Amino acid sequence: MLIPAVRSIATYVGVSLYVLIVAPPGMLLAILFGWKDVLYVLGHVGVRLGLALSGIRVRVAGAQNVPHDRAAVFCSNHQSNVDPPILFDALHPRMHILYKAEIDAIPILARSFRLGGFIPIDRRNKEAALRAIETGAASIRTGNSFLIFPEGTRSRTADLLPFKKGAGRARRHAQGQFDHPAGHRQHPRGGTDRNGRARARESRRVDHKDSSADRGPARRGSDIDSKRVPERPSK
Repeated sequence: MLIPAVRSIATYVGVSLYVLIVAPPGMLLAILFGWKDVLYVLGHVGVRLGLALSGIRVRVAGAQNVPHDRAAVFCSNHQSNVDPPILFDALHPRMHILYKAEIDAIPILARSFRLGGFIPIDRRNKEAALRAIETGAASIRTGNSFLIFPEGTRSRTADLLPFKKGAGRARRHAQGQFDHPAGHRQHPRGGTDRNGRARARESRRVDHKDSSADRGPARRGSDIDSKRVPERPSK
């Protein structure tokens, strides 16, 4: 237990220092020259730094299913705090994310996220959440790919939780433009085990016209396989 604890501390300290050092100049370049790509490059480097410090090894399967010629909405299960950074790094070089508004309590991260096109969603405020979804749909129509977690929170077991309505609402708001440029949605599946191994798997694409995509895992077993690598495998 000592080594994982040391790795966790090293990761938090290392990533925090990295953000404090590189985020201000990165944001300045983005504001002055519109170089938003700088923030994405720094973000990917930061994720890989965190994974290296924590000893997490990532294996990606099904990368051929990721569309590179159009925008997409990537819908993932959510079982660990490492899900967002791993998928951000593995799926798309300019991935946008709908993230929980609580992260805005960290000002430097909040400012970086906003400049990068990330959108906070306040799950406690229905009206604000709807506005965030509409903003995300508008961004999708301009060609940006998004990562969302339809369960709305982390699952404490290996089973998918019921989907929140936001994912389906985002699809309906954006579907007028889904054929061009955003025609598909992905369902990555991931998780980490006690040996520090992470798996990200992209399943088959679901067309935006398939309304069954809004119904959640109970009616969509063929689209999302609920079998995932648990954080703590049973003995």
